[in-house]
Amino acid sequence: MVNLMVLPFAKNSLEPHISEKTLEFHYGKHHQTYYNNLVGLIKDTELADKTLEEIIRTTAGRFDQVAIFNNAAQVFNHNFYWQSLRPVSEEIPSDIKELLIKDFGSLEKFQEDFKAAAISQFGSGWAWLVLEGGVVKVVKTANADNPLVHNQKPLLVIDVWEHAYYLDYQNRRADYVEAIIKNLLNWEFFKKNLAS
Repeated sequence: MVNLMVLPFAKNSLEPHISEKTLEFHYGKHHQTYYNNLVGLIKDTELADKTLEEIIRTTAGRFDQVAIFNNAAQVFNHNFYWQSLRPVSEEIPSDIKELLIKDFGSLEKFQEDFKAAAISQFGSGWAWLVLEGGVVKVVKTANADNPLVHNQKPLLVIDVWEHAYYLDYQNRRADYVEAIIKNLLNWEFFKKNLAS
């Protein structure tokens, strides 16, 4: 059974980096609509009692299930995005620093790669930190696509659909991405995903 995730923080708690108005639209309209669409599409089907991850894996790549996949993946991606953010800026824990330095060469290179993926995603999509083959990597996905269908374990994500930043940053996606990387990433969530 799929439920709409409750935001893990107050709508004004990401300010000044992401405004309450953006969250009202992003969570209250966009995320809510994906959820409502999904519930309507799976009602009275064999998917109605499945988890979000099961629905995504079952419908991925199936032409006759594209609408279900897109809405399920967007609910999952948004759930993941909200948990990837943290209202209070925190230093990267030392064990995570070591891991990022091992896999990227330096913290600066990790930040550059993550930012570059988010900025260069053409059109709508997502920039992810994933675990693949025991290595932390940066990947990007278009539209509703996500790492689950590519045998990658998602660790953190940045939403680069325009609705995620346009009210606050207009066309300055790079400023939005930099604000998230420098101030809002939830390293406890990263750790939890790495360990699961």
